[in-house]
Amino acid sequence: MIAIYNKIAKANEWIEQNKSSVNNQYRLNYHLMGEMGWINDPNGFIEYKGRYHMFYQHYPYEPVWGPMHWGHAVSKDLIKWEYLPVALAPDREFDKDGCFSGSAIEKDGMLYLMYTGHVYTGEDKSKDYIQTQCLAYSYDGITFEKLVSNPVIDTYSIPANASLRDFRDPKIFKADGCYYTLIGSKDKNENGQVLLYKSKDLKKWEYVNCLSKSHGSIGNTWECPDIFKLGDRDILVVSPQYLKPRGNEFNNLHSTIYMLGNLNLDCGTFSFDEFYSVDYGFDFYAPQTILDSKGRRIMLGWMDMWETPKPTQTDKHNWAGAMTLPREVVLKGSRLYFKPVEEIADFRRNEYSVSNLKLSGEEVLQTIGDSYELDICFDAQDALEFGLKLRVSDAEETIIYYNKEDKLFYFNRDKSGSGLKGERRTNVDLIDNKLMLQIFVDKSSVEVFINEGEKVMTGRIYPSKDAVGICAFSKGDCILTLSKWDIV
Repeated sequence: MIAIYNKIAKANEWIEQNKSSVNNQYRLNYHLMGEMGWINDPNGFIEYKGRYHMFYQHYPYEPVWGPMHWGHAVSKDLIKWEYLPVALAPDREFDKDGCFSGSAIEKDGMLYLMYTGHVYTGEDKSKDYIQTQCLAYSYDGITFEKLVSNPVIDTYSIPANASLRDFRDPKIFKADGCYYTLIGSKDKNENGQVLLYKSKDLKKWEYVNCLSKSHGSIGNTWECPDIFKLGDRDILVVSPQYLKPRGNEFNNLHSTIYMLGNLNLDCGTFSFDEFYSVDYGFDFYAPQTILDSKGRRIMLGWMDMWETPKPTQTDKHNWAGAMTLPREVVLKGSRLYFKPVEEIADFRRNEYSVSNLKLSGEEVLQTIGDSYELDICFDAQDALEFGLKLRVSDAEETIIYYNKEDKLFYFNRDKSGSGLKGERRTNVDLIDNKLMLQIFVDKSSVEVFINEGEKVMTGRIYPSKDAVGICAFSKGDCILTLSKWDIV
């Protein structure tokens, strides 16, 4: 028990003693990050005893991926977060090389975390490992004990045609008096799939079925599965590795998709016809959702991407990784829409607005900032192209714009400062010849909600401190109406 305690205590002590070394230049103002070190996937997202709890994959010692711990933060409003002690550390034989991603559930007033224990079995860490599913519990939602009988789902419970290595990211839920968990997997032909398991008590699990799979067209391992219902439709969300590009979609190393279909728990199947991107930008992966006490389906994802260098790493800022703005998921017809949670409006300050501005050419707006919200309507009129330049200086700009001829919306960060460059684009139709945008800029991030959340584009940027200008532009005549608030 002393060794176990010391692993948690060591991480917390390290954070406390070293967090002052973090460089704040790119630290976000209203998004969740780790106090220091590396973070990736959101884990264990839950509303418990009146507060939203977010756990996350965390390596506190360096701003790079390492033996995974679970960081922990809580919030009353989903916007401002309070850090709690590290919840899990890799300190047992069944998880000694990492406490990988998982989820949370409340049972009998206690908070349970189900996570993947990662163990290396040989020298080649790219292929010599096993993954099992483990359980930890807490009476107060802060201090966790791991079940002595872990793992609760061992490798012998993996079905015959599934990978014996890639078996991770349990998403636990309750239905019809039983507990179920989805586990990300792939088959032996490298096709992504989700496996379904069932339990009466969270401790003893039985395999039900392969819930859904790729059949060769939807990437490699399906990571971080999630399932929920909106209206009369069941929705499965997965993050496939190495999903091949399809036109303007799926151009990141890994993607996140959703499928509208039909869940049959008795048979253990989810059937679907088509799949769609959750986010069309550069930096979005591994989201989790909850149904909160207000009846909203809330989604939050990792706002970064694998195998992309980050200036906060290379410039020794001692931190890397952040979460997106929480988004409410809404079903409209046969597609999902995503909108920022309403709580963000409580943090608006210093409103600036322009109304019915006739725009032709470029207009420098009489406002600046690096942490703000924009609410915009472009009436396209006769313009062929129009948009905004954000975080502008003499040498830098992040451009978001629409081309009416090709019906494409663009997010370009070629001149955004340090970090990766590139462009993402997505097909968008104007509504009554108008384009509506809600944009959130926060120090080193941009999130663009298009046409009331029909599509979202997210990207990390790393501009200089003096890149605070905002410009609007149009090729041809259009009319701009805009409101801006600083977010504090």
